[in-house]
Amino acid sequence: MPSPITRSELISMLNERLPVLSNKSADEAVRILFEEMGKAITSGRRIEIRGFGSFSLNYRPARIGRNPRTGEEIKIASAKVPKFKAGKLLKDAVN
Repeated sequence: MPSPITRSELISMLNERLPVLSNKSADEAVRILFEEMGKAITSGRRIEIRGFGSFSLNYRPARIGRNPRTGEEIKIASAKVPKFKAGKLLKDAVN
């Protein structure tokens, strides 16, 4: 399995593709992009990037689960979790 791309590698790729940007500007652009995406998702807004996919907030209701070791029932609290759905172009590119 290939290694994940880190934030610093993403910034380096941005610098290679756009040599006009300084390293500091590329870093700032990536930071702002992720910060704004995080703000949008946490406030319940959906993010759609055509050809790539969409990010949204999904609600998981409270439920009863089991401890796999003891079999004891436990309460699992409700939670809001981020969700990503790949777009058609990304799915086609992967397959």
